[in-house]
Amino acid sequence: MTQTVTLTPQQVKRYSRHIIMQQIGSRGQRQLLEAKVLIIGAGGLGSPVAVYLALAGVGTIGIVDFDVVDTSNLQRQILHHDNDVGRPKAQSAYETLKSYNPDVNVVLHEFPLTSQNAMDVIPQYDIVVNGADNFPARYLINDACYLNDKPLVDGSILIFDGQASVYIPGKGCYRCLFPSPPPPGEVPSCAEAGVLGALPGLVGTIQAVETVKLILGLGESLAGRLLLIDALNMEFRPVKIRRNPACPLCGDNPTIRALIDYEAFCGLPRVAH
Repeated sequence: MTQTVTLTPQQVKRYSRHIIMQQIGSRGQRQLLEAKVLIIGAGGLGSPVAVYLALAGVGTIGIVDFDVVDTSNLQRQILHHDNDVGRPKAQSAYETLKSYNPDVNVVLHEFPLTSQNAMDVIPQYDIVVNGADNFPARYLINDACYLNDKPLVDGSILIFDGQASVYIPGKGCYRCLFPSPPPPGEVPSCAEAGVLGALPGLVGTIQAVETVKLILGLGESLAGRLLLIDALNMEFRPVKIRRNPACPLCGDNPTIRALIDYEAFCGLPRVAH
C-alpha cells in the first residue's frame, strides 16, 4: 500500500496510543487512515465494529443497511440512540461515527445487498466485515468476497453463543464449513430466540480487532480457525478449519461461479438487519 497520508498534529494526538506502539507506529496509523472497510449491517455486530474502526482511524468505512431503527434494537445496537427510533440506521450510523471521529469518511449504501449489486459494491473496499443476521445475506457475502478476492471477517450471535472467523480467498470460505443454507425455520433468528445485549459487543469487538490486524499485517488472524464463544460459561474454544477440496465455491472443482438468488434459494423473505 502506497503511503500518501501525512498525519496532522491533531491526528498525532488523537492516535498517540497507536503511534507509541512498536507494532503500529506512525506508518501503521497511516495504513489505517488509507484503509477501506465495508461493514454489512449497522445492527448488533456492525455497531461495535464500526465504532472501534472509526476510533482506530480507518479512513473509509462503508455501511450497507436499509433498515430503520426500532426500539427493540436499542438493547444492543450501540450506533443508535432513543431519538433515532424510526430513522434509517445508515443515517444514524453516519452521525454517530462522525461524532466519534470526524476524520473518517463514512460511505452509505442504503439498499439491500443483492446478487445484482454486490459485485459493484464489494470491489470498492479492501476488507469486508459481515454483520448480517440471515442466511441469504451470509452466503451472498461469502460468495461475493471470494469471487472478488476480498478477505471476509465473519461473526454471528444467538442467545449466549457467538462465533468469529476470518476467510481469506484461497484458504477456505464459509461454504467449506456449511456448503449450503439450512432449510427455512431450522435455525432460529435473534428475533425469534433472543440475544444477550452485550454479546454482539463481545463478538463485534473481536471482528474489529481482526480487521485492524489484517490492515496492518500483524499477528495471527482467525483465518483457519473458528472461534466458538459460550458467554454463559465464559468459554472460548478455537476450532481448526481447513479449506474443503469439495467446497462448491472454493474447492478443486467449483460449481458456483456466480452469485445466486439467495432469497429464492433459501426460501426466505428478505430480512433487514
